[in-house]
Amino acid sequence: MGAVETKTEFQEDLYFNSPIVDFAETDEALRIRTTKNGEIENIFITYKGPKMNKEAKTRKEVEMAIENAEKGNDILESIGFRQVRAVRKNRKYFEYENFEISLDDIEGLDPYMEIEISLPDGTDYSEAQKSIFDLYETLGIVDGFETTSYLELLENKN
Repeated sequence: MGAVETKTEFQEDLYFNSPIVDFAETDEALRIRTTKNGEIENIFITYKGPKMNKEAKTRKEVEMAIENAEKGNDILESIGFRQVRAVRKNRKYFEYENFEISLDDIEGLDPYMEIEISLPDGTDYSEAQKSIFDLYETLGIVDGFETTSYLELLENKN
């Protein structure tokens, strides 16, 4: 199709639960992600809001770079957040038109493919979601979609 591989990296996601609400019940997530691509390491703290619908994993996502995962972990745990699980994966990224496609090899799970599109605030999510499902159909994938997060899939295995 002409998709271009852009990078390969290892990702470690440390997920936390709130001292106030159970993120498993509210369908939210808070994580610290460390990515490694050769000698380059990046660290982000990310909040993910509840899924906006049942068809896809469309959700509000707020991300901020931080300098040190251990200090971020210490801050969160010091104010009552509890680390619940680490999710580790090797991820290959591809660009195709305005899509980002990732092929994920997750420790403890089968391989997965994700297709994402970044949208500015106020964008019609249903139109963007339709374009993602159209791309899946072009790839010959018309069913078997997983809307459960890797964290939930790993938690449900235990």
